[in-house]
Amino acid sequence: MKKGVIIQASSRSNGNTSKIVCVIKAQTKFDVIDLNQKEINHFDYEFKNKNDDFNLLFKEIVKNYDVILFATPIYWYTMSGMLKVFLDRISDFLFHEKEFGRLLRGKQMGIVSCGSDAIVFEGFEMPFVQSAKYLGMDYLGHLHTWMENDDIPENVTSLIGEYVTNKILIKR
Repeated sequence: MKKGVIIQASSRSNGNTSKIVCVIKAQTKFDVIDLNQKEINHFDYEFKNKNDDFNLLFKEIVKNYDVILFATPIYWYTMSGMLKVFLDRISDFLFHEKEFGRLLRGKQMGIVSCGSDAIVFEGFEMPFVQSAKYLGMDYLGHLHTWMENDDIPENVTSLIGEYVTNKILIKR
């Protein structure tokens, strides 16, 4: 059985995205990495940030997991800045230590977003689709979730179950 990780990329470790992540974790038994608890700096061409948490974290992820789910709140109609920085930093491994960057090939990537309503605007998914394609990853699709009165609505719980069953577990 393939091993998976949920990379939570929210500015609130115990916010709405975390509630969704907990439901997915319970159904998949995937590990969770909370980027809010890490020190990850922006990409720079001189690689001055090589001693922050990203390099060791990325190596751990590519060596130990076959399925990577990115969980992000929707901030200003797109992924969190924290997740964008994480994705940008993958470039470190496209220039240096390419053997680790190449380990993404054949892995599976899925996206879970959490918003304040059921609407996701066109274009949200495109950076993930194209990144998976560029990196040689199998894209599992996007699951959009939302909260109502600080609770997960029943229809969202059903959507999570369908995504886990049809996109993650069936492909394992």
